[in-house]
Amino acid sequence: MAAVATGNVDKLKSDVASLSQISENEKNGFINLVSRYVSGEEAQHVEWSKIQTPTDEVVVPYDGLAPTPEDPEEIKKLLDKLVVLKLNGGLGTTMGCTGPKSVIEVRNGLTFLDLIVIQIENLNNKYGSSVPLLLMNSFNTHDDTQKIVEKYSKSNVQIHTFNQSQYPRLVVEDFSPLPSKGQTGKDGWYPPGHGDVFPSLKNSGKLDLLLSQGKEYVFIANSDNLGAVVDLKILHHLIQKKNEYCMEVTPKTLADVKGGTLISYEGRVQLLEIAQVPDQHVNEFKSIEKFKIFNTNNLWVNLKAIKRLVEADALKMEIIPNPKEVDGVKVLQLETAAGAAIRFFNNAIGINVPRSRFLPVKATSDLLLVQSDLYTLQDGFVTRNSARKNPENPTIELGPEFKKVGSYLSRFKSIPSILELDSLKVSGDVWFGAGVVLKGKVTITAKSGVKLEIPDNAVIANKDINGPEDL
Repeated sequence: MAAVATGNVDKLKSDVASLSQISENEKNGFINLVSRYVSGEEAQHVEWSKIQTPTDEVVVPYDGLAPTPEDPEEIKKLLDKLVVLKLNGGLGTTMGCTGPKSVIEVRNGLTFLDLIVIQIENLNNKYGSSVPLLLMNSFNTHDDTQKIVEKYSKSNVQIHTFNQSQYPRLVVEDFSPLPSKGQTGKDGWYPPGHGDVFPSLKNSGKLDLLLSQGKEYVFIANSDNLGAVVDLKILHHLIQKKNEYCMEVTPKTLADVKGGTLISYEGRVQLLEIAQVPDQHVNEFKSIEKFKIFNTNNLWVNLKAIKRLVEADALKMEIIPNPKEVDGVKVLQLETAAGAAIRFFNNAIGINVPRSRFLPVKATSDLLLVQSDLYTLQDGFVTRNSARKNPENPTIELGPEFKKVGSYLSRFKSIPSILELDSLKVSGDVWFGAGVVLKGKVTITAKSGVKLEIPDNAVIANKDINGPEDL
């Protein structure tokens, strides 16, 4: 790729210069990224023998953190240094929704965004603090989000929105920007991953605004992670120890084997992603014996440090090439991840947090978990029901009939009780009545062309159901 493309970068510069839809900052950021990619700076394999397991000083156990101060005045001081930033660039397309994913209803008619606002509002009301909420949108979610946040205008939370960069997709064949070939609609562009949060925060003017208000730390998290709530113990620790960057990690289960992990490498803490693992070590990387933790993408970062590193153009995170196809044309998106920035910050650490701080909703099977009696909702916080004895959540696999939120919801008269469920696998045209209880290991399979209805109040424990006769 590199040899072919070097000569094309100059042409690319002139092509990009003529794109009127994006700012000078975006043009420069894009050219910078492509130039780095062409010179061979994508995610390089690490030298396996140099990897060291981080000590407890580098990945701090959550239980070892000092307790939060009890004096409400001290807590207010902590909170007044904090900003909450949610990554809000994703559309709910995988779940069959057209707008931003954050407006999917999670529980009791409340969306991800409703819950986030309620949580921060409760903190501000309780301690008299002024924690603002920032939403980083993409060009895909910007217009919808602007309309949606109007409904919070009376809330006790100041909401700021800003957009991450908009970069042109690259045509693989000749390394030209897709929009200059006439594809000027949304398909010609892409948002370059959440690693872009740092320059975008600076370019939008929000970073300087927050610093002028005395803010010191930003808590960054995915808007679909219901466990990513403000944690005073973590904030207190970072301020005490002057850590510029903290990544929350949590113990791996078999569901998380592909997740990035923290390592000590050449004297610094670093995120190791599966793309950087030499082929012969991939199975070792996936083992939960050697690499016991993974990145939740809950990040705490010092605002002054962001400003220093962005202004010095020092955040050169590994580039993730993401090939796509648009109308039969092979294109390339170059992206970066915010977690990979950890190695550029001083005194960076991980904190090994409880699993409850990682509750992402990526599919309707996750939605089923959080809408069920396995969780309760209070003050905007989704908390696991203490009546569940098994520390692990049940594994749930729903067939393609349940993939879209609309069809998923229509197939349940009410969400089943799953407090004592270990695993559920559903395939085919299955419909659930009200008050169904599922326990142990349950498999429900409707034969092709057959509609299988689970009756109201059915209790199914450790059973394979293949037709009405098994009920």
